[in-house]
Amino acid sequence: MATSYESYEVRCGRRRISLKRASTPAEAVIDYLRSIGCSDEEMMRVGMDAITWRGAVYKAVPAHTPH
Repeated sequence: MATSYESYEVRCGRRRISLKRASTPAEAVIDYLRSIGCSDEEMMRVGMDAITWRGAVYKAVPAHTPH
């Protein structure tokens, strides 16, 4: 079975900071954080689609979702 990818907005608070294609919201956030130099050891999952890093909470939502 092929993996399906969707576009996700990665947000910090209400601000959109990146647009990523991923199979899950968490994967989109992890991909973004790794791209800015965050190591896996620094990330803490705080929900199905949210990860905290250095006190900030990063979340991914489908790209068509309004603010």
